[in-house]
Amino acid sequence: MKILQALFFPPEQPGGVSSMIPHLLERFQSSNWSMELFSLPKRIRGKGQDSVEFETFNWEKYESSPVVQKYIQTYRDYIWWTKLRIQQPYDLIHAHHPIAALAMKRMFPDTPLIVTIHSSYEQELILNEHIKPGSIDHKFLTSIYRELEAKADKIMTVSESFKAYLAPYVQQPEQIEVLSNGFDEKRFKPIAHDNEVPQLITVCRLVPAKGIDVLLHACAELKRRGYPFVLHIIGDGPIREQLEEMAVELEIYDETIFYGYMLHPEEFMPFSDIFVLPSRAEAFGSVFAEAALCWLALVGTNVGGISEQIEDGVNGLLVPPNDVGALTNAMERVITDSFFRYELARSAWSKAKQAYSLSRVVHELKQIYLAYRK
Repeated sequence: MKILQALFFPPEQPGGVSSMIPHLLERFQSSNWSMELFSLPKRIRGKGQDSVEFETFNWEKYESSPVVQKYIQTYRDYIWWTKLRIQQPYDLIHAHHPIAALAMKRMFPDTPLIVTIHSSYEQELILNEHIKPGSIDHKFLTSIYRELEAKADKIMTVSESFKAYLAPYVQQPEQIEVLSNGFDEKRFKPIAHDNEVPQLITVCRLVPAKGIDVLLHACAELKRRGYPFVLHIIGDGPIREQLEEMAVELEIYDETIFYGYMLHPEEFMPFSDIFVLPSRAEAFGSVFAEAALCWLALVGTNVGGISEQIEDGVNGLLVPPNDVGALTNAMERVITDSFFRYELARSAWSKAKQAYSLSRVVHELKQIYLAYRK
């Protein structure tokens, strides 16, 4: 069976699609399976010229929005690149972004299409203060979900909470299937260590939605309470300079290291003690599962897929989003109680190995794919 995994941009950033899809290929290469990746290079801009029509709504009533214009042009560019690069048919296409899914269905209308929705573009734009709830941009982006429902043979997503988020925007939400991300266990190698000074680490894109500003304020309060620590921030993004300035103003710059983008953060994480990410929204939160597989204690917010991964007090700690005091108290608890920290990390590792293994995901995907075999 010949399958195309259609991504949006190349899988370069840690987390989400990049954590799973490229690692599927080796598991599917056999006499019975053939799998390839396809994505739109970031250098492709403004190439596509095709007309755009959707089956379930008229996008042109939203075209005054620059966000909508950019979305439509990227859709055209994806079609242009697909025409240029794909010359052979596939038995099944599994898309991992709405643009990829809609473009592939337009190009290959007779090929079965599965789409996994990994996150909400409109939620990220709202949290990052680029669009407002209820705006024409928001209405356009949420209308895309109904279009996907009309075009795809199956819609999947990565958590029950995100399935609930999608429900108001489709006609048959009960048909959406949940399959959480899976991770190649061989990539993660916990390392026994004893850090005299607690090492905190976070891995994310530096955007407001990730709540790193909250983390910096909580770390400043930890310092005021007299606790030594080092905070490692792996990732880059548009607010990096702002966050660095904040660390200076909060007088924790000497305790904070900004690394920028790192291709394989899982090689660095095992030397730390506590993974903390106070996201304001997460469809799944792949980096929590990755940190768990590195045997770290987890501290996260009670939002989206994070709360499905972490059982508070059992395999990590959950705090409300935007709550500096609660985050500070949670970090203080795991810093000061080494036995509790170890038990959290052990339980997190055990759950991640069982629930989020790539082997489990591969097994389930094979059953799904075989349903479309001719």
